[in-house]
Amino acid sequence: MNHLILTVTLLFSSTLCIQSQTATTKPEGINLTVSVVNVLSVKGTVGFALFDKENFMKAPIQAKTGTIKNGKSTVVFKNIPKGVYAIISYHDENNNKRMDFFENGMPKESYGTSNNVINFGPPDFETSKFVVADKDLTLEIKF
Repeated sequence: MNHLILTVTLLFSSTLCIQSQTATTKPEGINLTVSVVNVLSVKGTVGFALFDKENFMKAPIQAKTGTIKNGKSTVVFKNIPKGVYAIISYHDENNNKRMDFFENGMPKESYGTSNNVINFGPPDFETSKFVVADKDLTLEIKF
């Protein structure tokens, strides 16, 4: 009986020790704070999508929606591993959760990419890319 009580006590204390170590371990990756600094109206929201080269303009690695206050919208992408990424952001003025286009293919809503390069055509990974290394990063996008 003493052997059983000792085993249960050791098992319980080991579990508590593992949980406390897990709680104090910092997750790998960095935080990436991204702001659009020149939103033209407070209507709607701003959508942010984080891509790597392989999935650029397909399914994002992470997507966030930010509210607009005083012409600015900010989100934080958490726990981003080291690598090369690009961000596309757009002003969803009508809150339909997608970018709207005119019949000729031109966008109806404002958009921008990391590095603030203006392309005559769709966004391009090579001109929008940035490196995530070992420190938290802050980016500003302009429409």
